[in-house]
Amino acid sequence: QVLLVESGGGLAQAGGSLRLSCVASGRAASTYTMGWFRQAPGKEREFVAAIRWTDSSTEYTDSVKGRFTISRDNAKNTVYLQMNSLKPEDTAVYYCAGRQSRTITKYRSEYPYWGQGTQVTVSS
Repeated sequence: QVLLVESGGGLAQAGGSLRLSCVASGRAASTYTMGWFRQAPGKEREFVAAIRWTDSSTEYTDSVKGRFTISRDNAKNTVYLQMNSLKPEDTAVYYCAGRQSRTITKYRSEYPYWGQGTQVTVSS
C-alpha cells in the first residue's frame, strides 16, 4: 500500500554535505507525515527530522539543528534530507519513515512504514 525508497547515501568528509531522498508511492502517500531516523552500529535507532506533507511544518532533533534540513517536493512525492556540516558522529544508516497522520512525532513506534535504509559514512 505504501512504499518508501531511500537514496543518496555515500561517503563524505567532515564538513561536507550529502542529500538523501525518499520517494513515496501508494495511496494517500502525499498526506503522510514523513520522518528520517538513523541508526549507528551498536546504538538505538534515533529520530532525526520530520515534516508534515501538507504544510511543510518540521521538527528536528537537537543534534542536527542548523545543519540538516528536511523538505519535500509534492510533485515528485519525494522527501529530502539535506545534510550540511557533516560530522563523523553522523555516520549511520538513515531510514525514511511515514505515518498516516498529519501529527508530527519523534517516536519510531508511531511510524508504521519504513524504507530499507541508506548508508551515510562521514570521515574525519
